[in-house]
Amino acid sequence: MPPAEGLRRWTYYCLFGLLAVTGLRISEALGLRREDADLQQGILTIRDTKFGKSRLVPLHPTTTKVLLNYAARRGENSARQVGAYFFVAERGGQLLIQYVHAVFWKLSRQIGLRGPTDNTGPRLHDFRHRFAVETLLRGYRSGQGVELQLPVLSTYLGHSCVRDTYWYLSACPELMEHAVKRLDARWEASS
Repeated sequence: MPPAEGLRRWTYYCLFGLLAVTGLRISEALGLRREDADLQQGILTIRDTKFGKSRLVPLHPTTTKVLLNYAARRGENSARQVGAYFFVAERGGQLLIQYVHAVFWKLSRQIGLRGPTDNTGPRLHDFRHRFAVETLLRGYRSGQGVELQLPVLSTYLGHSCVRDTYWYLSACPELMEHAVKRLDARWEASS
């Protein structure tokens, strides 16, 4: 992504990576302000989300390291130092959602995730879905019950109610298989 020495490539690398490893909504990532990214502690404060709630999102140390590197690159240009937002456009202004979508579509075509003229394919929100499903699968595989995982995942994702997180169970055949096995075991134990 031009310019070769510019910030744009790093902005999108970090933005798309953050969506993938945290399950944030794109609006939450774009609305993230500099003061909301406590990279010394590895915590993001997500304010006034879709349901009017705020929450803390802990970061893995590897994610924190990448974001620290991005913040340093961003700070190298005085025009970008004055902006309020964590992720900024090349000249320091706020990233606009329509441009982020356009870049994602362009990149997904370049790497073969969608055809040159396809109007369907992966969406930015699919990072969130994948994060939720993978989190539940890891829990199932390690023997944790969904009744313990869902409230935690629901809070982490910023859902206003646990039932809003339940639909991820039906979004993945492997999750449904695990759920059915647990239900069968419970029914066999009670009969």
